[in-house]
Amino acid sequence: MAERRARWGLLSTARINERLIPCLRRSERNELIGVASRSRDTANRYAEEHGISKAYGSYEEILADPDIDVVYISLPNGLHTEWSLRCAEAGKHVLCEKPLALSVEEVDQLLEAADRCGVTIQEATMMRFHSQTSYVRNLIAQGAIGEVRMGRGLFTFTLERPGDIRLDPAMGGGSVWDLGSYCVSFARTVLQAEPLEVHAAQTTGPTGIDMSFSGHLKFPSGAFFHFFSSFASFTQIDADLLGTAGYLHLDLPWVNRENQPATVRLVSEAGNKEASTFGDGLGNRRTERRVFADVNAYQDEVESMAATVLDGADPVVTLQDSRANVAAITALYRSAREGRPVVL
Repeated sequence: MAERRARWGLLSTARINERLIPCLRRSERNELIGVASRSRDTANRYAEEHGISKAYGSYEEILADPDIDVVYISLPNGLHTEWSLRCAEAGKHVLCEKPLALSVEEVDQLLEAADRCGVTIQEATMMRFHSQTSYVRNLIAQGAIGEVRMGRGLFTFTLERPGDIRLDPAMGGGSVWDLGSYCVSFARTVLQAEPLEVHAAQTTGPTGIDMSFSGHLKFPSGAFFHFFSSFASFTQIDADLLGTAGYLHLDLPWVNRENQPATVRLVSEAGNKEASTFGDGLGNRRTERRVFADVNAYQDEVESMAATVLDGADPVVTLQDSRANVAAITALYRSAREGRPVVL
């Protein structure tokens, strides 16, 4: 007898779907069944273009189909909570694009619905499923760079499409919700802690959303993490962590897919530690590199979701985890608005 598969439906025809479709196709434990749009014609065209067997002319229609086990939600940010709740009420498991919600109160609604309806709701923060993230977390936990003093993350590009949904404040637009959320999640994950205090500043655009955002997080250990997200900068994607005994650099911390090898560079002391003044210890170092080639975080994401749905495995990103990330981000936004540090 063939192994049961998790049967998927796509809620919307957003471009991000193109990251998941090939992964679902090559998976032995997942099967793509259908796609829903608010327009029957749009759904039919999309299904034909991507070789999907079912097309639904409304979002409600896909929720009523008993052949669908898991719904992937790639709607605008402001609709994530509403449709995650509606999926749960229909008995569907949910993989929802980040951010899962725009407030902790919304995440609390999802926690209640998931428990009551007996379904999994998981945030699709794809870099969290990538083996590189767990590798860095374990390096830090093992003391590979000593006590972490500082971390830094950059996620920027230039957004020049008038009317882009990411520029709409009513739909949860802004560079932090789109880009900076990865940096915040990364910091919390690899440090295995929640920030005590945040401080932030932003530059807003014509629609009122943050076009550029600078955020600082202070953790209980005394470590600081700084990130910069922007829709108005040269494209840059990287992260660093500096400790008392070493330094880590990630050249692709949150854009993880096939044909884009990601490298973690670990710099540490070679031999005895020097009691140095400025520059004295720069020659006494060794560098190690770990390359993650042909690893697709989106593939890891759908396989993890199948394990949760079919085997009862724990989600990689729990709702409590998503709640903590939303709490940090909303505190950062409050700090930027009020021009002062915010204690969580």
